[in-house]
Amino acid sequence: MRASAAPRSELTRLAELVDAARSVIALTGAGISVPSGIPDFRTPGSGLWENVDPMAVAHIDAFRSDPVRFWRFYGERFAALGGKLPNGAHRALAAMEERGTLGGVITQNIDMLHRKAGTRELVEVHGSIESCCCPVCGGSIALEDVRARIALEPDGVPRCECCDGPLKPNVVLFGELLRERTLSRARELCAGADVLLCIGSSLEVHPVAGLPLLTREAGGTVAIITHGPTPLDDIAGVRLDGDVVDELQALAGALGAG
Repeated sequence: MRASAAPRSELTRLAELVDAARSVIALTGAGISVPSGIPDFRTPGSGLWENVDPMAVAHIDAFRSDPVRFWRFYGERFAALGGKLPNGAHRALAAMEERGTLGGVITQNIDMLHRKAGTRELVEVHGSIESCCCPVCGGSIALEDVRARIALEPDGVPRCECCDGPLKPNVVLFGELLRERTLSRARELCAGADVLLCIGSSLEVHPVAGLPLLTREAGGTVAIITHGPTPLDDIAGVRLDGDVVDELQALAGALGAG
């Protein structure tokens, strides 16, 4: 059963804050894509890491030492994500951007659903499944080509045509640092935001979890829209815990972007 949107008074207050703001930015995590059929990472019974050790399958050392095991996991992940579509929460943010209310989206997700929904100003801090690269020669290969290579290889490892080395997804794996240029852009947007909408994120994974503090320190308002508690609930000016689709569609509607 889906949780309902927040009481109208809370939504009205958030809508007023957003409407009066010069700069509104959204920071999204795995929870915004759950309604699209993509499991989050840690929910008991359904989380992606419930039965898989991320250090064994999604760490840069795992890619280097055992590409077959690595791609057994990522091949299934690429297949699972490929057919997913944006949900009403993604579309609500895109509509708010189209209206001029939202200045951009920073996402921890690699699923490309914000792009598919039409978001233009997008910072994908953990990369995306759009392509893979060859760590040896630096070549880039598009997603559909990668899928074809996975299907053709007996061991399921897509390889570079030039050097025959295993391809690596253009995502930030455990053990890797976020790209400094990408992180700098995310910090810039958060520091300049009058309102930061934190949506579907546990706000536990650093350095992204520290971004809302930049908004707060600069005098902006942090609004948290997600199920369950987060470590930053005490700094939130608005805290909503209803279904993300309902909450964001209601917000967009109140702003005339529904």
